Amino acid sequence: MILICYGTRPEYIKLKPLIEEMSGVVPFKTLFTGQHKDLVKESADYVIEITEGRNRLDSIISSAMNSFDFKEEGITHVMVQGDTATAYAFALSAFHHKIPVIHLEAGMRTYDLENPYPEEFYRQCISKIASIHFAPTYYENKFLKQDMVDGEIHVVGNTVLDNLVGVPITYDDVVLITMHRRENHKTIPEYFKIFSKLAKDNPDLEFILPLHPNPDVQKHKELLKNITIVDPLPYDEMINTIARCRFVMSDSGGIQEEASFLKKKVIICREKTERLASLTNPHLLCRYPNDLERMFYQAKNEYIVNEDCPYGDGTTSKKIVEILKCGI
Repeated sequence: MILICYGTRPEYIKLKPLIEEMSGVVPFKTLFTGQHKDLVKESADYVIEITEGRNRLDSIISSAMNSFDFKEEGITHVMVQGDTATAYAFALSAFHHKIPVIHLEAGMRTYDLENPYPEEFYRQCISKIASIHFAPTYYENKFLKQDMVDGEIHVVGNTVLDNLVGVPITYDDVVLITMHRRENHKTIPEYFKIFSKLAKDNPDLEFILPLHPNPDVQKHKELLKNITIVDPLPYDEMINTIARCRFVMSDSGGIQEEASFLKKKVIICREKTERLASLTNPHLLCRYPNDLERMFYQAKNEYIVNEDCPYGDGTTSKKIVEILKCGI
């Protein structure tokens, strides 16, 4: 019996198509930690309550590691997604109980523990623990081999694309913006000012920014001018916005994958990205705010994407289930 653990919205979005594909084929149960409190949790088989302490990440990890008895519940494998505190906590707890770990979206690297923080540390640790690594692309496969990890490595693509098959694509006069990462909190005022200038100088385009609820983002809201500010969008509405926009400016990781599949260019507003395959599918890495204006006009003038998505074709969940059927 596989225990599929998740605690955040991005984890659940990427696990959902796999859970559907596994149903009735590979035995599993699901566990929700509540890392993102607003995520619907009624469908999970197990729900863990986080005991709040002085540090949120400490609370997530300690609560997760001390609240579940794998062997009593008949768990033979633990599956985690990506690089969250939930993924790290349950991978480590499974390791302590000598239960094999299955890691989805394995092998992403910047080799810089501050970018992104703390995710880079979590995913490197999970790779050292995992028995089965499902890598999205050639790059992650290369990094896993370079790190000399144990276990099987399978290059399968990214499950998030399985949600996007058949979504219609247009190039409307819309620019989508998102920004939230911890490592960008100091530079958000600079980025917001430049976003506002670009919006003023390009009235032919509508700039849409779903504002992240983090207080360190919200406190700079007044710097945003000439931009349509909206609350965070439900997943389907966010995907439809990506699918119809001209291009994207974002520090999100998941959007790099989704936009690639939906044939949209992304200006990646980060010093480093762990999604190196994105840079071969003509996204632009904007390491500093001063580079943004130049890249904006490059994207505005050359926004059509013809390259195939490097993260797969929307059949990743089927590939994983076939491997699980044969391998566990």
